Amino acid sequence: MDMGDAPGWVGAGLGLAAFIVSLRSVKHSKRAAGAAEGSATAAEQSVVETRRSSDAAERSATAAEETLADQRREAAERRRQEEEANRPCAEFRIEHRNRAVWELVNYGTARAENVRCLDALGARDEWPAGLSVAAGDVYRFMMVGSMGAPIPSVLRVVWDGQDEPVPLRVPPRMG
Repeated sequence: MDMGDAPGWVGAGLGLAAFIVSLRSVKHSKRAAGAAEGSATAAEQSVVETRRSSDAAERSATAAEETLADQRREAAERRRQEEEANRPCAEFRIEHRNRAVWELVNYGTARAENVRCLDALGARDEWPAGLSVAAGDVYRFMMVGSMGAPIPSVLRVVWDGQDEPVPLRVPPRMG
């Protein structure tokens, strides 16, 4: 190529310019690749964090469901206890009337059917079978102690709906 060959010089200049542009393109491509790699790493970290957040949200939802279930159970138990407390029931006491006469008094709000004394002592009247005592009513019976069979300090009583014996304190005789 000689100095007077203008198209050759123009072509050489254009080739040099293309070479410089391609070097810069490679440099920018490397930067872009590094940025893309950093972006991919950030995306991976974001996925990991999203999974952690999702797991935490799932645990939180499970805990909230368990708490709600516990609250519902507690509310149901409170309602059951309130219903039980407000349910009419018999409440007995034994009172001494005079000498050998005693009274079984129902201070409760419900009638008691088939009231039975579990302590069978020969020194007292036997309660009739199918004894029923309404709320506020009194059943009078006799109980006399002796040296061999003193008056008990407690009588155990059951009735329909009350299978567990209820101990009733027998008060001391007055006179």
